Amino acid sequence: MWISCWLIVIREVTMKNQPHCPTCHKPDTWHKDNHYRPFCSERCKLIDFGEWAAEMHRVAGEEAKNEEAAIDNENAEPEGEG
Repeated sequence: MWISCWLIVIREVTMKNQPHCPTCHKPDTWHKDNHYRPFCSERCKLIDFGEWAAEMHRVAGEEAKNEEAAIDNENAEPEGEG
């Protein structure tokens, strides 16, 4: 019993130090011949892309203001002139 618990702890510590696929967590995906790095496959890459496209992931920071709309309003010609 104690040996199996110890092996689980060793495995988890080892996996923390190894690169792994961000989607499926398969270890050791950073080979030179892997065209999908940091993912292990095209499937995992597309799953991650879909999650970003569905806005399931976000970059931390302040919410951006709609600066483009403000710039467009400043550059627009007043009505009746032109």
